[in-house]
Order: sequence, then C-alpha cells, then structure tokens
Amino acid sequence: MFPSIFSDELGLDITEAAPIIRSWGLQHLDLRGRVFGKAAEALPQERLPELKKLLADHGLAVGCLQSSLAKVHLPDEERCRAEEDKLEGILRAAEALDCRRVRVFHYWQPENDLKGELAVRPDLLQEVLDRFEPLAERAKSEGLLLGFENCGVTVDEAFTVLDALNVPQWGLAWDVWNSWDDPQRKKDEQGFLLKVVKRTRMVHVKAKGAVAGLADDTIPYDKVLQLCDQAGVEGPVSAETHNPDKSVSNQEMSQKVVEVIQKAWPSAAPGALEGASAEAPKVTRPWEDDPVRFAVIGLGMGHNRSRLICSTPGTKLMGVCDLTEERAKRTGEECGVPYNTEMKRWLEDDNVEVIYVMTETGKHAEVALQALEAGKHVITTKPMEASLTACEEMIQKAKEKERILAVDFEFRFHDEAHAMKRCVEEGWFGRLLSGDASLKVRRTMEYFQSNGGWRGTRRWDGGGVLSNQSIHLIDELAFTLGIPQKVRCDIWTQDHDIEAEDLGSAVWLYENGLVITYTATTCFPQKTWYVSYELAGIEGAFHRTSGGPREAQTLWFKDGAWGDVSPLTAKSPWLNAADNFAACLRAGEELVCSGEGGRATQSILDAMYRSAYDNAGGWTDVAKR
Repeated sequence: MFPSIFSDELGLDITEAAPIIRSWGLQHLDLRGRVFGKAAEALPQERLPELKKLLADHGLAVGCLQSSLAKVHLPDEERCRAEEDKLEGILRAAEALDCRRVRVFHYWQPENDLKGELAVRPDLLQEVLDRFEPLAERAKSEGLLLGFENCGVTVDEAFTVLDALNVPQWGLAWDVWNSWDDPQRKKDEQGFLLKVVKRTRMVHVKAKGAVAGLADDTIPYDKVLQLCDQAGVEGPVSAETHNPDKSVSNQEMSQKVVEVIQKAWPSAAPGALEGASAEAPKVTRPWEDDPVRFAVIGLGMGHNRSRLICSTPGTKLMGVCDLTEERAKRTGEECGVPYNTEMKRWLEDDNVEVIYVMTETGKHAEVALQALEAGKHVITTKPMEASLTACEEMIQKAKEKERILAVDFEFRFHDEAHAMKRCVEEGWFGRLLSGDASLKVRRTMEYFQSNGGWRGTRRWDGGGVLSNQSIHLIDELAFTLGIPQKVRCDIWTQDHDIEAEDLGSAVWLYENGLVITYTATTCFPQKTWYVSYELAGIEGAFHRTSGGPREAQTLWFKDGAWGDVSPLTAKSPWLNAADNFAACLRAGEELVCSGEGGRATQSILDAMYRSAYDNAGGWTDVAKR
C-alpha cells in the first residue's frame, strides 16, 4: 500500500503536475487524463518512452492506470468495440510504464431506480457479463490487475461482478466517499469496513469526507487505512480530489487531500493497533485539570502514540522528538506541539513529567536511562529492550530514582485479553493441556533496509520476527497464561538477507503441564497479518483467527458446542497505556504492565533465543526474578 494521486486532479498537464506532485513527498502518481493532452490510454506508442522518462526524471512511478474502461451502461455492439480498442491502448501503456494495475468499470451505470439491482438480479448480471466478457478475457490473458470502481454502483454490485468473473487477483477500486452513505455502513460501520477492505485492491480519497468542512461527515481515514493495511491491500491510496470548492484552486485542494492521506497513514505494524482508535471513548478522569504531561521520543509508531495522547483525557502532549526532522515536523504540526531533533531539550523541560520512548528497540535503555537520570518517569514501547540485561538496568535505575517505569503492550488494553485472562484464572477451561499460536506476515527487504537498516539485527531489533513482529502475541500469552517454566526454539533465515531470523518455531512448557507451540514468520507470500491462536483444556477450548485466508473469528467451545460469545466478560479499566500511566501517577492505580511485567515477557524471548543460539534448540529455563 502506498500513497498516490490522480495526476490530472491538479488541473495541469503531466509535464507541469509531475514536479509539484513529487514536491509533496509522493513517489507515485496515477495516470488518467492530461497526459500530453490526452487520456493515458490514448497516447500513441511513440510517446510512451517520453512519458516514462519524464516520470523517472522526477522520481515518480505509475501506481495505477485510472481508466474509464467500460464506464457506460449496457452499451450496444459499436460502443463495446470502442471499449475493446481502449483496452488495447491500456495494454500498450501498461507494458511501457511497468504498471499492471488498472481501474475499470463493468458496463453497469444505471439510473437511480436500478442502483443496487445488479446484486440481486441474475438477468441483469448476465447482460453485463455478455458484454464485459471479451474485455475480461483479454485483461486476464495479459495479466492485468483490475480494480472495479464503485462509482454509480454499490460495492455489493461490484462484488457480484467480481464473484462472477472469479479472478482472485481482481478486486475493488474503493471510492470510500461513494460508499459512505451505504445503509450497511450506517448500521454496522466496523462490519461494513471489514467486509470491504478484504476485497479492496486500491483506494480513492476524495476531498469530500476527507478535508474538513466540505461535508457533514468526516471519514475516519486513519481507521480506514489501518484496516486496509491489516487486510494486505497492496495498491495505491490515491487522491481523487474532485474539488467541490471552486474558491480554492485544484492544486491547493489536491495538496490538502494528499496531506489527509499522509497524516492518516498507518505507521504501526498491522495488528498492533487492532481495536484501537486515534479518538478515545468519551470518559472523564479526576486529574483532567492537572493532566500528566508527556514528550514522545521517536516518531515511527510514536506518531500514532502522540495522537493518542492528544485525545486521551487526563494526558497532555508537550512535545515530540525524532532524529529525522521531517518526521518530527509532521507529528509536531499535526498535534500542535513543539518539535525538534534533540532529546535533551525535553529532559531539561520541567513541564515534562513522562518520556514516552518509541525509538528502535536497542535504544530503549539508552533513552530511558537518560530520562530516569533526569528525574523523568518513563514508558517504553514493546519489546522493552533488545536484551534482558538492558531491561534489568532500566528497572534498577527506576528504583534508584524512585520513578515509574512502564511498558506499552497495546493488547493488554483490549477487553478480549481481560476476558481470556479471567477464563484462565477462574478455571473455565478446566485443566489446561495445549495451545497453538502463530503469526504469518510478509516483510520485504525494503522494509529491513529502511531507516538505517536496524530491523532484523540482534543489536538494535533484539532479533528478527520473534522479537519484532510477534512480540505482541508473545505478550498476549504471557499476560493471559503467565510465564512458562522452560522453552525450546529453532530459528531460520529463509528469504531475507538479514542477520536475524525470519522464521522461528518454539515449544513452551508450563509448570502445570500446559504445552504451547509457537510459530512466527515474515516470509508469508501475502501481505497480511495472519494470526491464529487456539487453547484447549479438559473442559473447554478457544479459537481465534484473523487475516490471511480466514474470516476474523473468535469462538469458544464448551458442553459439546461452539459459540461466539465470551463465556466470561471483563473490561479494561483503561483506554490505553498513557491513560493507565496517568492513573498510576495521579491516583496510585496499578500499572497494567510495569517494568517488571515487560521484563517477564522479555524473559520468554530471551530464553527462546538462548535455546536457538546457545543450546542447539534444546530445553532452556526461562529466567525468573
């Protein structure tokens, strides 16, 4: 998934638009009209190399060919032949510009009284397919990746056509604004969004619903893009401005839409913010008149944490810091706080009470120890550090300075985690016997090489997939089941040129006899966040899966039947880690994950690596305090 823009939305030809688009920080654009004065598919063969060179000179690539192919309602034979000629022009452009993604329609653009009927009328569907089949067969034979637009049709109508064509690589070119009035969305927004993102291949963002003040509803694009990222969408998220305010130039309005996309862009790993929102539920805290004051250091995932602090009652963001000035500026301006590239400024600021450490894993202790020495409280992101020794140094320093130290494990603030913990503690499963947990994602070498190449290194990332991507799942098990007595683990580096592992497999043994098998990989072919977790006891069982080929599903088994309602309920008393930290500092409430809790989870990871590196995969005791 990558940000892009329809190149003609600026109201300029490609020759003028390209440098402006690149100046906005974009590396892709989508071609439609105003390409040397023509539609992209109408360009003659001899001009395509010239276009490719123009884009390359400005550091741009084509994200999608945004064609109007088949954007006509049940046409006659002559018009169908014209659309077939248009497809040949698209194929020429696709080949010359190295872009196989194409936005298309499907010969269904009805008047309002027929809108929606295609999804329930087989006779109408057959009329569409009879006309569209030649285009579909040609596109399929040439390997085009089609996205069907929901302009003038419902998403269900687009899905009906996709089902009939049965090409798994094809999907929806989702114009979010065009679907926002869908009755299904109004009835169950989360369910509707989850249904749509599963089949989305590219996303269109209009000014309406994105730029404040242009519509009654403002679409939560941070949520939309987070769900798209979790679903593994790989195509462009494109500004299709459709400027509704002619007092503002097309160029200015398009830049505003691009900025909305950039601000909403998911910076956390897929799944890390599952169930979370940038907007906190409406609750009050007794200390709101004296909010706990944070500075955030590190603005990768720290960008989202900064936004979360701004919307959490009883917390206040005082400033942000990142070594990369561009990232510091982005977060500082969005959150309306000072920003800089030097941490010292915040350590010396008496108004800052808490330093929120969001740097590379192997720098957590370096930053935390300086902050504690300066008299600040500290909360650090997951995992606590790259080594158990570093965790213990942080805990000792916090004790010496009488400061609070916490670790932010997001899942501990989800109601599901508390319900599972209660089921385990109250014996709902009976005697626990076995469990199986796995995480399968895809990471490219570009991911590992970015931001200085710290990911996938033992020193700065703590390891590979076990330390980075799967730490949330490891902590979920630690939080709900406790710490195992011993583990054994094997690791492999299968498909990435990195120091650490991209596949890890382990067995955990608990003192009560519970056995957990655990696997994590970054070599899965699909860009997804595919999680599976099962737990079984003498009397009951639990199953949860999401991502990959599976529908998101949580089930409980007891007395001979599966059900989807948690047998015991429990709610997190806190919205997030910042909320919990503020409650601890102002009201003496218990931390959900103290430094000791973070160290306990790290001890599992440490034992797995000691088993793999030092003990030939043999049983290794988990270090206890």
